[in-house]
Amino acid sequence: MRGVVERIVQRVSSSRAFARVGPYFVPALDSAVHRLTGGRAMLSARLLPSLVLTSTGARSGLPRRTPLACLPERDADGAECGWIVIGSNFGRPAHPAWTANLLARPRAEISRRGRQVPVTARLLRGAEREAVWRRVVAFWPPYARYQARVEREIRLFRLESSAKGARCGGPGGPPLR
Repeated sequence: MRGVVERIVQRVSSSRAFARVGPYFVPALDSAVHRLTGGRAMLSARLLPSLVLTSTGARSGLPRRTPLACLPERDADGAECGWIVIGSNFGRPAHPAWTANLLARPRAEISRRGRQVPVTARLLRGAEREAVWRRVVAFWPPYARYQARVEREIRLFRLESSAKGARCGGPGGPPLR
């Protein structure tokens, strides 16, 4: 049953109609559920791994909270140690504001499964981006449709734990299971 629901959601979420309305209700619902559960749950996490990114506004300097789907990266022990976030903006023409925030100020924080983790964001480029893009599209095929609809290159960021000694594949950091 989950596979059927997932395919339906993928089809709906990759439509142009969804791109017009989704950005207004999906983040609002995710934010509300995240707040009500003390950061332990998000509505979209029923289909995709998700997190709430708190970045610093590029112009305002104020904290900006954004619920996002993510592609978790794991260390050798299987613990989450990094996250790929995708600046698809639901396949709309402009880059989402949170990507400009990370470009201006790469230190941020994520909330995932009730844990707060300081992270540093790095924009992926070149061959590294291409390799990760293939993983992203395999993970959620609508991203390919979003990219086909827009002229801009969808930004991909790797969020790495800023905790002392934290590295994917290395010791330390706050593992999330």
